Amino acid sequence: MQTVLRYFTNLSDRQITQLQALEGLYRDWNAKINVISRKDIDQLYEHHVLHSMAIAKLISLRPGTRIVDIGTGGGFPGIPLAILFPECSFTLVDSIGKKIRVASEVAGAIGLENVTLLNTRMEEVRESYDFAVSRAAMSLGDLVKVCRKNIARQDRNALPNGIICLKGGDVQEEIKPFRKAVCVYPLSDWFQEDFFQTKQIIHLPIR
Repeated sequence: MQTVLRYFTNLSDRQITQLQALEGLYRDWNAKINVISRKDIDQLYEHHVLHSMAIAKLISLRPGTRIVDIGTGGGFPGIPLAILFPECSFTLVDSIGKKIRVASEVAGAIGLENVTLLNTRMEEVRESYDFAVSRAAMSLGDLVKVCRKNIARQDRNALPNGIICLKGGDVQEEIKPFRKAVCVYPLSDWFQEDFFQTKQIIHLPIR
């Protein structure tokens, strides 16, 4: 948690309390339903919470922005982002019911009122959103296929509407079909920890 506070210095007391509560909640739920690897649970804040919050270093979402988190798993990046942007609405989607259950219980326990959870496949979702976010849930090409229909036409933020996803490793082959439009941002520009040296955010506008 101290790592998070080092990089995000303007959090409200409520946001800090909500973020602090995540460790106990995820440890408790992970013992029942394994949504985070056993070796990673001790690195919850660096590998999951701060990693998710990296999107807030790229863009400060304006009030009223609508975001869908595709393949949210236990609630990443959706739950940390929903804490950071309480005036935006987040829809967390996953086809695996036990993962959505964990995300739902965690969101409820910390009093998140701007989160909707859907146990379904993204192909079945019909609502419109400003951004689709994802954390290594599928390839960029597959993300485009499942959410192109859901991206709203009218922009309301500094970045054009589209996909914002967190990726690790070499993404050159993955982004090749979209090279003219895609932007890649290394997380090492914002975070010093070794974990982030091979991580990046990809933004792909969808028109």
